[in-house]
Amino acid sequence: MTQLNYTITGNDLQYIKITLEAGQVAIAEQGAMMYVDKHIVVDTILGDGSPSKFGSLGRFWNAVKRSFTGESMFSSVYKNTANKPQTIAIAAPSPGEIVPINLSEHGGMIICQKGAYIAGELGQRIQLAFQKRLRVGFFGGEGFIMQKISGQGIVFIHASGTLKEVALTPDDELKIDTGCLVGMSSTVRYDIKYTGKLKNSLFGGEGLFYATVSGPGKVWIQSLPMNRLSKVLMSAALTGSSSRSSWMGKFYLLAIILFAISTIYTKP
Repeated sequence: MTQLNYTITGNDLQYIKITLEAGQVAIAEQGAMMYVDKHIVVDTILGDGSPSKFGSLGRFWNAVKRSFTGESMFSSVYKNTANKPQTIAIAAPSPGEIVPINLSEHGGMIICQKGAYIAGELGQRIQLAFQKRLRVGFFGGEGFIMQKISGQGIVFIHASGTLKEVALTPDDELKIDTGCLVGMSSTVRYDIKYTGKLKNSLFGGEGLFYATVSGPGKVWIQSLPMNRLSKVLMSAALTGSSSRSSWMGKFYLLAIILFAISTIYTKP
């Protein structure tokens, strides 16, 4: 298998530019395409295209399980049908950083948060990774289901905000905000712990628990989880950044409501 030739462009809103050699294939999450060259053929497959011993029914069930990891049931496959290199571009779904990871350097498997996968090489599998400990599932920030990405070659995942990569030795342990963990090597141990002080839990703004990861292996940490960003945006939308903007927002909302009422009750 020829390794993908790629470059990642941009700072906050990035995209991946992949150059496919003749006959080479790449796969990406549905709807992530930015542009493709003339001789790139785009196809849609069920799930990640991996075979099943149960045939079509098995592939459909694998695609359903894949949807629980935050990805769609279908994927887009890009194949270069020309005898010269052709280019495709895959865009990130939100502000942040695209992280290229060589699965071969991590034992052929990594564990990620739901919805982290963007693109990769055909033959890679995205499966459910269940949290076996109840307290981790309830309070770990990632829920009971995460992504298990396995196979060979380069896979691209997405982190919100700015990315921090940390290599852990067997003696290292790191405390992380429960929403900031993007991914980790399959060898990394993941748990949650109580913050230890009621005052910190109630008034510290960090919640009751934090995540702990211990080596060996690598972890990828994001600076701005999407749930934190959504809370900020929702708060700004509801209250406004100032009294003036809040007053103007209420004025526009009232105008829209009055216009809708007048439209409904105006006789033809």
